[in-house]
Amino acid sequence: MEEDVSKYWLAFASIEKIGSGFIKTVFDHFGSIKSAWCAGPNDLIKIENLTKRQINDFLSERDKTDPDACLNYIKEKNLKFLTYTDKDFPLLLKQIPNCPVTLFYKGDLSRCNFDRTIAIVGSRNASENAKTVLTKIISEFKGTDLCIVSGLARGIDSCAHKAALKYGLSTIGVIASGFDFVYPTQNKALYKEIEDNGGVIFSEYWPSFQPMTWRFPHRNRIVTGLSKGTLVAEAALKSGALISANFCLEQNRELMCMPGLLTNPNTEGVYKLIKNGAAVITRGQDILDALGWEMPVVSSQSQEKTASAQLDLNEEEQKVFEYIARQSCTTDELCAGLNMDFGEITVILLNLEMNGYIKQIDGDRYMSVVKFS
Repeated sequence: MEEDVSKYWLAFASIEKIGSGFIKTVFDHFGSIKSAWCAGPNDLIKIENLTKRQINDFLSERDKTDPDACLNYIKEKNLKFLTYTDKDFPLLLKQIPNCPVTLFYKGDLSRCNFDRTIAIVGSRNASENAKTVLTKIISEFKGTDLCIVSGLARGIDSCAHKAALKYGLSTIGVIASGFDFVYPTQNKALYKEIEDNGGVIFSEYWPSFQPMTWRFPHRNRIVTGLSKGTLVAEAALKSGALISANFCLEQNRELMCMPGLLTNPNTEGVYKLIKNGAAVITRGQDILDALGWEMPVVSSQSQEKTASAQLDLNEEEQKVFEYIARQSCTTDELCAGLNMDFGEITVILLNLEMNGYIKQIDGDRYMSVVKFS
């Protein structure tokens, strides 16, 4: 994104008194983030669903905010960011109500397959039994491109992230504050490992925004919104995990539950969800079945080349197959990534599909169906 546009997204994000709903509303109305930022009070008052208080809060803070300074501040912080109009902004997240419009992040987006995301939520005071069972379930996805999403909190969240890292899966952490804070502090090493090796950490909040209590349930909509389905590993009747479960249902995503010991109060919420129709998960395959996934095993690049050679592919077919084997992608993404002609790509895709090496999913996306050893 060009800096003269991105600075206005950042300027909006820096105002603590307004939220993503306000920003999205004014952006949709004006069709330009710059026009939205520069709008006068007479233009803003005409927009439905905006209150006078919201408008006044925005105008008073705007007068004290310099978009160029906001951009320089983020550069100095060495933070990367995505905005609602960026091509890399997660598509699943765009589909939810009250979608965040700016995401700050650390890590590498390319590590994560955003088409194979599963959220895992649960109690901060998780039982050893729940953590053991959850770790075993995650271990069954070793060697796949499944991506684990959670909230980097104590208990189930930390267990999910650590298991993903242990078994070579990518993982996305969503935090409830700006990046000036690490909460809880005991997860500092986990933050760093995800940032350096395991995936991505996202925050919708300006770096200096503190981890206020209300921000934790608010961030949960992003955890579930990034994911095809949500697994509740352990939850009391009144808990953040049940808030996440409600977000999952509102977002029309698959809700799944891991049953636990009946004597544990932190399973009462889980059994309530199961009684209301949530899928029961006791093994990795149950998650695949609930989401309708066939999970190919992803191997190293050298193994991909060996496998593609064994399939008796020509040079161009081999390039296309190896690209798809690393991550599912669309025809347009193949053309851009391999710098090949659309017509040529289409013919190769047809041949690979007819030979049973790839298959089409989610419209115009392709994935490998060859399992590498």
